Amino acid sequence: MNKILIIVPVLFIYVSSQAQTAVSLFWKKDGKQVEEIVSDKADLYREVGHHGPAVENTHFALRIYFNDSGAIDVYSKTGRGLELESYGWYPTAQQQEEGAGCDEYMVGKTVGLGGIALWDGEKEVKLTATKGRTARVGHTKSGSYAEMIAYGVPYQEDTVDISIRIDMTRRTRDAQVTATELSGKPVMFLTGVNYHHGQTVKCGDGFIFAWGVHPADVAESPVPVGAGMFFRPSDFGPMEVTEDMVRIVSKPTSSICTTVVAASTKEAELNTVRRFESYMVK
Repeated sequence: MNKILIIVPVLFIYVSSQAQTAVSLFWKKDGKQVEEIVSDKADLYREVGHHGPAVENTHFALRIYFNDSGAIDVYSKTGRGLELESYGWYPTAQQQEEGAGCDEYMVGKTVGLGGIALWDGEKEVKLTATKGRTARVGHTKSGSYAEMIAYGVPYQEDTVDISIRIDMTRRTRDAQVTATELSGKPVMFLTGVNYHHGQTVKCGDGFIFAWGVHPADVAESPVPVGAGMFFRPSDFGPMEVTEDMVRIVSKPTSSICTTVVAASTKEAELNTVRRFESYMVK
């Protein structure tokens, strides 16, 4: 009786409190998890599992593409637990029916949810790495992170080294995205939230969000998902709504931070556009 009333609850609390973030980075050829991939080849999109380093919490996962795009993509979940170790990024249809999440989000040619490009004063500049690229994942005292560094990116008659880092903590469902020019040179960062035709899109003082169905890609029957960003307005110029993106461009700086959040009708918390909007518009 003592084992049932005392020991079992303690074990349950310990596991749930310590298993709310996780990371994944591996080569497709062997499936072996690693903490870092350093390559002179700037595009390992097809060679690296889920196309780049990934980090997750119990509500969603984010990956940074190992190519020039600077894009961050979303894996939607039910909110029940961690999934990358079990499913990679692509659970089967049967596993999805049993409660696994899915790649419902389509980035397209944009930077996705909080991904990073540069702005040269007139146009977007992708993170074309002429001196290689590094992907990293790891753990911190409060959670886990995924990072991508592009070296030698041509920018305004110079080259810059740009880091994109996603931090997830056990304290919140949100994730922090930090973009940094590693030598301290001031640049203009471009970021934002992409959307598709028919979605609900709203933006205001310090927030952007989109809710709705993305075009069918991996998922056979896509469901509505939400993607949102919080940012400090004083760090950026005015928002611009393009045909596929609500984008913002930073004032010249060596580092910016934004906060992103994702949700899905599959979860119990932010599973409608009204609930998601209430979360975003505080």
